[in-house]
Amino acid sequence: MGLGSLAGIDFPWDLLSPYGERARSHPDGVVDLSIGTPVDATPDVVRRALADASDAHGYPQTYGTPALRQAVADWFARRRSATVDPDGVLPTVGSKELVGLLPAMLGLGAGDTVVLPRVAYPTYAIGARLAGAEMLATDDVADWADRPDVKLVWVNSPGNPHGAVATVDELRAVVAAARRAGAVVVSDECYAELPWAEDLVRDGVPSLLDPQVCDGDHTGLLVTYSLSKQSNMAGYRAAFVAGDPAVVRDLLALRKQIGLIVPAPVQAAMAAALADDAHVAEQRETYRRRREILVPALTDAGFAIDLSEAGLYLWTRRPDRAGDCWGLVDWFAERGVLVAPGAFYGEDGARHVRISLTASDERVRAAADRLRGSVGA
Repeated sequence: MGLGSLAGIDFPWDLLSPYGERARSHPDGVVDLSIGTPVDATPDVVRRALADASDAHGYPQTYGTPALRQAVADWFARRRSATVDPDGVLPTVGSKELVGLLPAMLGLGAGDTVVLPRVAYPTYAIGARLAGAEMLATDDVADWADRPDVKLVWVNSPGNPHGAVATVDELRAVVAAARRAGAVVVSDECYAELPWAEDLVRDGVPSLLDPQVCDGDHTGLLVTYSLSKQSNMAGYRAAFVAGDPAVVRDLLALRKQIGLIVPAPVQAAMAAALADDAHVAEQRETYRRRREILVPALTDAGFAIDLSEAGLYLWTRRPDRAGDCWGLVDWFAERGVLVAPGAFYGEDGARHVRISLTASDERVRAAADRLRGSVGA
């Protein structure tokens, strides 16, 4: 179908422009809690590794350096309870390009179906459209189990925008059904190092590659992961995909042909970031502190917070304004706070707004003060 299949589709964030202008007119300035771009400094351990590798006169390896692929495997073993073959690791230029291109890279097209969550990051759907495949938005495995046209199943846990986390049993059900259908399962787990619910803090966020989920068999399974959130590396475009070595080799062969390569200094920085858990723990506590400021301010102002078990966002609604996410965006903008409408993530998101934790402590406190001043409004 090609690029023409995307003609006429607005980039969702462009629709926020008038609300951004209104929020920026606030006398005390805007508090931008919309996109979720990190605002804290990139850790020194990462910056030093980048600088030390800056003499990068030769072409980098599309496959990633052996050191980087081993660092990913070590991180999975240490942090995600999964044993990953370094041959099944491939760095990507951020995770969004992989999400958007993967259906086409897997050879999907007319007559094939991509399954995605009902409330989901919009790029899953864009990738299916770009490949010319059909889409099925559902959270019920029974809706697609045993369908031979299903070729790719997206899982997003912790979910963007709502922060819901899939259990081991839920992930096992997806894997079993996908294997019966002959489909590839890809789990987007970019927020896994930001758990908030007590059981997740204690036990960790389950990974698709955990042997409790897949019995140690990664056939047809991939996880995509980004260092933007846990290491403040959004500007580095530092991410990877890991899992089935056979699928990774197919992706590698295509990526070599079209030059999708992570720069060598970024690969070195990624390896350093993955080897250092201390800065991740520090960043997690920073987000926890901001979350603990925003949550009571929102509830005092009459908002309900749903799900939000992990990740960078609060999935929020006003019970007295059901189905009115754009009205809520306007309500926040009037108070100088910019948030994202849930409608960006599908029809089922229309009751909610997504509120990011990615603002400085001072700006988060300013937002909380404005919310407290609006109790009853």
